[in-house]
Amino acid sequence: MSGRRLALLCAAALAGSPALAGSIDRSGLGLGALFEAGDYFEASLLHVAPSVRGSDLLGGRTGNVGGDYWQGSLSAKFDVTERLSLAALVDQPYGADLLYGTGSPMLGGTRVAVATQAAVGLARYRLDDAFSVHGGLRLQHASAEVRLRGLAYGPVDGYRVRLDDNWETGWIAGAAYERPDIGLRLAATYHSRIEHALPTDESAPLAPLNGRSTTRISTPRSVNIDFQTGIAADTLLFGQLRWAHWSEFRVIPERFLAVTGEGLIELGDIRTYTLGIGHRFSDRWSGALSVHFEDKGKDLISPLSPVNGRHGIMLAAVHTAGKMSVTAGVSYVRLGDAKLETGTPDTLRATMRDNHSIGMGVKLGWGF
Repeated sequence: MSGRRLALLCAAALAGSPALAGSIDRSGLGLGALFEAGDYFEASLLHVAPSVRGSDLLGGRTGNVGGDYWQGSLSAKFDVTERLSLAALVDQPYGADLLYGTGSPMLGGTRVAVATQAAVGLARYRLDDAFSVHGGLRLQHASAEVRLRGLAYGPVDGYRVRLDDNWETGWIAGAAYERPDIGLRLAATYHSRIEHALPTDESAPLAPLNGRSTTRISTPRSVNIDFQTGIAADTLLFGQLRWAHWSEFRVIPERFLAVTGEGLIELGDIRTYTLGIGHRFSDRWSGALSVHFEDKGKDLISPLSPVNGRHGIMLAAVHTAGKMSVTAGVSYVRLGDAKLETGTPDTLRATMRDNHSIGMGVKLGWGF
């Protein structure tokens, strides 16, 4: 099995990235195109439909809190010399679209909208036939809006904050070890945190909550460890361990802090595990199956992040014709039950149970 087809099998299993993974983590910050053989271009499109429902302590129903979304990305990789390669990536690494239905008196009308876009420039240098190093810069745009509604928020019911557009940069560094003869690759990549200073407009019926300021928000540093190895003829075992330092992601608008003594949201660190197997059935057809697991966090969590852990399965197929490939994938993910709290001390307000998401994606790749 060629190196490109081995890589495509891994890409296939990741074609249906699940909703609400790692809080607002949507892309997993993968750099798969950087390891493709020769010059290469890739485009992908993903649709995710989450179902995140529950009930509050007054018996009100939240409706489906999670909104459907589309996710796209573009990647291009070029060999400059036999040892040096360059790559560029455009994606949407983080995002959220949550809205609680008016059937919940405790949380009805609460809304979260987060949007990011990023452009990444990368270089990879092969030290020899086995070892390589890679790194680059990420230019990232972020904006957000949060609206708090319902009895759960007491005196800050009606609060709204807009976090306006901002661009900032971060860096990426990693290394890899490869044995092409057995399809082995072990790669580790570190992504630095990116700190945004977002112009902020706060408003609410409570007068001290009205005003403009600047809010600093950091998207988390993270580490991805990816591996793949051949285990039989035309068969590949692959996986990933991803750790993200979400505890450094805090949204603390100035006036909200002055009135309440706390921020809007604080998250815990998250580890995500992937394990899968890929097989080439013919010169044109390959397939992959993978399972995924994400740790649960603390028992009581914010209504602005209403999922606590997840596990799921993904199935994908790859059709190759010459230097072009088409990957199609589907995922089903069980989203962990969550107990939602507000106030100080933390007070249970609602419970989300028996939720899931379905993702469908397609990826087109061209070698040239």
